Amino acid sequence: MRVFDGHNDMLQRLVAAPDAARLFLNGDGTGHLDLPRMKAGGMAGGFFAIWVPVPDFSVSRGSQQNWTPPFCHDLPAEVPHDAALPSAFEQAATLLAVERTGALSVCRSAAELRAAMDAGRIAAIMHMEGAEAIRDMDALHLWHAMGLRSLGPVWSRPTPYGHGVPFAFPSSPDTGDGLPEAGKALVRECNALRIMLDLSHLNEKGCDDVARLSDAPLVASHSCVHAIAPSSRNLTDRQLRQIADSGGLVGLNFAIGFLRPDGQREQIDGAGIMLRHLDHLLGILGEKGVALGSDFDGALMPADLPDTAALPRLIQAMRDHGYGEELVERIAWRNWVEVLERTWGG
Repeated sequence: MRVFDGHNDMLQRLVAAPDAARLFLNGDGTGHLDLPRMKAGGMAGGFFAIWVPVPDFSVSRGSQQNWTPPFCHDLPAEVPHDAALPSAFEQAATLLAVERTGALSVCRSAAELRAAMDAGRIAAIMHMEGAEAIRDMDALHLWHAMGLRSLGPVWSRPTPYGHGVPFAFPSSPDTGDGLPEAGKALVRECNALRIMLDLSHLNEKGCDDVARLSDAPLVASHSCVHAIAPSSRNLTDRQLRQIADSGGLVGLNFAIGFLRPDGQREQIDGAGIMLRHLDHLLGILGEKGVALGSDFDGALMPADLPDTAALPRLIQAMRDHGYGEELVERIAWRNWVEVLERTWGG
């Protein structure tokens, strides 16, 4: 079974390596994904995130943070554009360097996406998680020319384009103001360029503004269900209905802290809680509105999903849970391809 994944942070590992292409092609036993493990797990493609790191703030490792609920961590400060741009360029250049190995294709259209998957190359989408590196709409056009096809206006910190949710449990995602004028202009220009807009990490009022302004399907690339796990990062049923009404999609986040009803960063065994989230998503979004958005290399993974090579375990768990083969295929990859066709055109 092919798998197309809504979010990974592999570029953070690659830019730190002395030879990024070799690390991708051969792996070194670290992190959650590389070409051998992606092939072993059936991962045919996904969204490769460009994200500007925050010193001394790590969700995946809990560095200098207390993750025992209840908690509410202050948002990291906004990163100035001139500080963000070199890091973002380095990550984009690394992704394009890996493309030159021939094992991966950076896809700029639905036709390129299908062609890469059919040819057995990893179909990569250049995604930006937090728009700090985009100074203005002229810069957005430049990034689009470089291959950017998916954009989250914020990570969990403010940008000139919107406000992210804090890392808080228990908490509503209704944590601040909606989009400023710059954010509204960004939504309109992304629609014009057919860049997919990602609601993950955006606060509730910001999501509402995107829903009012956007003519594309609403998408949350890596999120879970707030009714099950009341993290500020998760989506309420109202938000899920909003996404469903647009013909959009939610990719299930594998991160332990967003899956667990108690918000703990303690290990979970088996796929039971993931299936509970999937059942809830399917109940609101329907069979064409649910997909996967792992957050590999950016979060703590469940014990049964330590890396991409283990993805067949999740596929089998869905089958054992009673999902038919057509539904499993939709969740695993087809829904992502179809929503991108509707968003990008062609």
